[in-house]
Amino acid sequence: MSLTEYAIQATLGGKKETANEPWPDDVILYQQYQVEQITLPDYAQCLAVETFLHMCGLKFRVEQRTNAEEMSPSGRKVPFIQVGPYLVSEFEPVVGFVNTKGFYLTKDMPDTERSEMRAYMSMIENIMGNAELYLAWLNTDIANEVTKPRYGCSYPWPLNWILPWRKQRDIRAKLKANEWAVKSLEEVCEEVKICCQALSERLEKKQFFFGDHPTELDALVFGHLYTIVTTILPGGHFTAVVQEFPNLAQFCKRIEDKYFKLGFD
Repeated sequence: MSLTEYAIQATLGGKKETANEPWPDDVILYQQYQVEQITLPDYAQCLAVETFLHMCGLKFRVEQRTNAEEMSPSGRKVPFIQVGPYLVSEFEPVVGFVNTKGFYLTKDMPDTERSEMRAYMSMIENIMGNAELYLAWLNTDIANEVTKPRYGCSYPWPLNWILPWRKQRDIRAKLKANEWAVKSLEEVCEEVKICCQALSERLEKKQFFFGDHPTELDALVFGHLYTIVTTILPGGHFTAVVQEFPNLAQFCKRIEDKYFKLGFD
């Protein structure tokens, strides 16, 4: 059992019988409105969770809410799922919660491969996650033309100006703390390229990153890469980087065809 699963079991009061309970028919995945409101980093996270649930064959419905951030149990982080009385937000905790219910993508994976998978997932979060925040909120053109208008569109004046400004301030402080805020756009693009190169070499010509069956890494990678390729932003910086790796683009198309149609082309 992973540390995330232990933490979730403790939160659930150590109820070991949760694995024997059936998956409910009324599970809801909450997120912001996709077209009008959701930002690049949030959409990547939402899509990763949605893909993981599809890969597990679990039934759920997506519900878009203007105040999804305010509803989140982890403090303005989306997406989150509602499973009976439980609210669980963000990718890793959702994976851990689903595992406690008895659904695994990596149940038979050797420990060495599981550790390697975790390392790649950490790389994705540390590089792609920070790069997407940088591009969306610290790149002046994208922040002013796309991110701020989307983030504030559902609020009346002056909240439609105050809340995006506050969000940008928080993101800047976060990226400053881990030294991403001082990077140039060229340096950020190079970080993304290094990450894509590592993923491309791991994937090679396989269907999934660890053979013939999907793992949570596949869901996470798809969430980030699909979002980058399909989100039209001024400059198209990250899109150009991802397109340098044909096997990653083909991977995204395979996941789309297998689990849902999202209009990749």
